[in-house]
Amino acid sequence: MFYQTQHFGLSEYFQKESGKNFSFPMHTHHSFEFIMIMEGSMTVSAGNNKYELKAGEGILIFPEQLHSLESTESEHTLVIFSADIVSAFYSKHSSELPKCAKIKIPSYLMSEISKLDAQSSIIRLKGVLYSLCAVFDEKTEYVKKYTLEKGLIQSIFAFVEKNFDKGCTLDDLSNTIGYNRSYLSRYFSEYTGMSFVSFVNQYRISRACYMLKNSDKTVLECAYECGYMSLRSFNRNFKLYVGISPKEFRAAK
Repeated sequence: MFYQTQHFGLSEYFQKESGKNFSFPMHTHHSFEFIMIMEGSMTVSAGNNKYELKAGEGILIFPEQLHSLESTESEHTLVIFSADIVSAFYSKHSSELPKCAKIKIPSYLMSEISKLDAQSSIIRLKGVLYSLCAVFDEKTEYVKKYTLEKGLIQSIFAFVEKNFDKGCTLDDLSNTIGYNRSYLSRYFSEYTGMSFVSFVNQYRISRACYMLKNSDKTVLECAYECGYMSLRSFNRNFKLYVGISPKEFRAAK
């Protein structure tokens, strides 16, 4: 699954998926995202915090909160839903973020979330998701949001999503959105805690992982389609972020 940011934030938007060994680089969107682990473990970064999630645990990501997912052995259920579905909860905490976003999920709630699908009525969706928010609210402390220039980070992520397979440098970004290159570099590092180049590489490798698992394309084809003009560079970056070579990654499926 790849995040389609243009759909997030629509009134009463809801999407659910389940899968194994899912990873995705740093990103943000306008909706809530809840990840619960069914088996194994997953590392989730949210803001400046990193969480190790195990079976029976979950994490609630708030709208506009930067986060990334990394897992090599896990089964998960991931739910994305707009703030409008839980408007009372969001209104209460719209200027805040959770101090600790990880919770132990009651078994009854795991079961109810697992039963949700695209055909579920809005009343059922709201009932289950408000129950989730209530459990989360009881176990969580909050801190005030630290915000930078609103909207700019979304423009940067949208640019990378559109251009990761070709020119995707800071100069390209600067020319496209009309901001000074040095300012963009400082802004992105301050907002995400990583360099723009590192983020682009993580995004490209994440897309390559998807291709290797879900297509018959060669390693070279995956490298080219993810913006790498050199197989050597692709292999080096792949091993840096994934820990094994592309061939080893594909063989493990």
